[in-house]
Amino acid sequence: MYKTYTMELAGRTLTVDIDRVAKQANGAALMHYGETTVLSTATASDKPREGIDFFPLSVEYEEKMYAVGKIPGGFNKREGKASEHAVLTSRVIDRPMRPLFPKDYRNDVTLSNMVMSVDPECNPEVVAMLGSAISASISDIPFAGPCASTQVGLIDGKFVVNPSLIQKELSDLHLTVASTREKVIMIEAGANEIPEAKMIEAIYLAHEVNQEVITFIDKIVAECGKEKHSYESCAVPEELLAAVKEIVPPEEMEAAVFTDEKQVREENIRKITEKLEEKFADNEEWLAVLGDAVYQYQKKTVRKMILKDHKRPDGREIRQIRPLAAEVDLIPRVHGSAMFTRGQTQICTITTLAPLSEAQRLDGLDVLETSKRYMHHYNFPSYSVGETKPSRAPGRREIGHGALAERALLPVLPTEEEFPYAIRTVSETFESNGSTSQASVCASTMSLMAAGVPIKKPVAGISCGLVTGDTDDDYIVLTDIQGLEDFFGDMDFKVAGTHDGITAIQMDIKIHGLTRQIVEEAIARTKEAREYILNEIMEPCIKEARPQLSKYAPKIIQIQIDPQKIGDVVGQRGKTINAIIEQTGVQIDITDDGAVSICGVEQKDMDEAARLIKIITTDFEAGQIFTGKVVSIKEFGAFLEFAPGKEGMVHISKISRSRINRVEDVLTLGDKVKVVCLGKDKMGRISFSMKDVPKAEK
Repeated sequence: MYKTYTMELAGRTLTVDIDRVAKQANGAALMHYGETTVLSTATASDKPREGIDFFPLSVEYEEKMYAVGKIPGGFNKREGKASEHAVLTSRVIDRPMRPLFPKDYRNDVTLSNMVMSVDPECNPEVVAMLGSAISASISDIPFAGPCASTQVGLIDGKFVVNPSLIQKELSDLHLTVASTREKVIMIEAGANEIPEAKMIEAIYLAHEVNQEVITFIDKIVAECGKEKHSYESCAVPEELLAAVKEIVPPEEMEAAVFTDEKQVREENIRKITEKLEEKFADNEEWLAVLGDAVYQYQKKTVRKMILKDHKRPDGREIRQIRPLAAEVDLIPRVHGSAMFTRGQTQICTITTLAPLSEAQRLDGLDVLETSKRYMHHYNFPSYSVGETKPSRAPGRREIGHGALAERALLPVLPTEEEFPYAIRTVSETFESNGSTSQASVCASTMSLMAAGVPIKKPVAGISCGLVTGDTDDDYIVLTDIQGLEDFFGDMDFKVAGTHDGITAIQMDIKIHGLTRQIVEEAIARTKEAREYILNEIMEPCIKEARPQLSKYAPKIIQIQIDPQKIGDVVGQRGKTINAIIEQTGVQIDITDDGAVSICGVEQKDMDEAARLIKIITTDFEAGQIFTGKVVSIKEFGAFLEFAPGKEGMVHISKISRSRINRVEDVLTLGDKVKVVCLGKDKMGRISFSMKDVPKAEK
């Protein structure tokens, strides 16, 4: 018999069914929030995976299209690879939960979340986050939970807990916070320039709600939780660590890692590793874990240098940012380009503009958002870290970094009415040694301005790190962490924003949470660094958007027509609009409200297309002047096409001021002539006159 647990969460009922389905998983919870339903499971392999030095955790967020009453697109009509939204949701679940599993656990663990029904009032990602925490907590898998996650919005200055899809559309804040009983363990946010103090208030509102949820989960675990199973530890033997320190004294390891050149440091560590391999050549057991031992020795050395000696590996002060550089117009012929360099991190972002019809179509569970006009893509080739491997499709990390930069820049982009373009920025990582995602924010801001995109304000991003000691008060926050400080530190706290407020946050940690004091200091430190980057580096390079687009960028003009006349412009089976496109070489997009976008390279072609559309959609009145092409000759007159799909007739008596016997005496097929509109004849046809055209128009 299954058990059901309920609680009221943000004004809606959260229901959890245990032992109702998926009983062969190590832990399973059938989650209901309103009418949103998610099946969350946690499963572990019986034995550790051999030959690895990391915890093999996989998090899946499966979007089933039946959840919103849709059949998937494509030929095979079944769900394909995970959408970008699904990948990002998986990452948000992974990041707070991964540190709560034992570091020396090598059994494969999969947290699976299958979205089976979506209620627009109850976001499925929140349900999946809670479901993963519950299924792992009640399972026999070693897990130091529970944890909980809450989303917070900001509408008209008031916070909204777990906002609905409609409320999210109106919100100035999209914040997700995960917590344990004592501390915050993950922050992810997109914001419309929210002040730092307001952001901190929102974070700890979510933290308070998380405590209510954790109390609820505790009750479920107390009644349904399984005893955690023992496992084969893959920790490095203490005897090996002691032997390594005897062969390589601490001062030698400090000298090896104390350099601002990543390649030099890696070469130093390689030589130390080779020396140790020679010493332990006869001990196969130690050789198998020697790499992990050297890694841990480096980690302890770096952490001790920072925490106790206040020395960073590259010699910088705790608040000091690495050398910065910025430039624009690096790449010719593209619509906009910029490069931002911070130490050994270097990003080049290219901007491309296109008609709104090139916006990305979205096929997912979000019933409100079907397309997006701004796309930020991030690439991380192996050469950027001095490695070699084949290029593949972007992984979850690349998708996550691109989405973070996209979220940071969205609040400052012009509206479609202000700038009727689809916009794509691509950040190419030339070199990487820490926080490339925030460098891509800086490079993208400058690239957009160089392309002439009228962004409201420039955005900069920076990352802070953390090294902690034995107590909550024993810590150091590091401004602008490089790769080594990220690997061996406890936190990667990325914040992007303008002079006036935060536009994006992403916080990852490797420990069991942060105190409020650390969170506040990290946010304050990133603001200080962000102001410096904007004032001293980016704005001197390019301060505002260029007034003109690149000569290589498409030009767009917009006109408004009566929505009732859209069919006239399109014509039967698209005949009329296709004729205009063929005649002028432009691209035409029409929205349901009658907004017409005309995109082309040559202004004269765009103006001609606009003229033709205006002719088609204008109510014809006597006295209007047109230029028409003779398309048919009859005994009684000639028919002229004055716009694609639009014809009128000139009676033989209206062709010339002098009498003519035959139309062919004056006109031939293909002639272009000026005519004046006489209105409509008895048959409802538009009637023209050539002889009555005012002299000034001839």
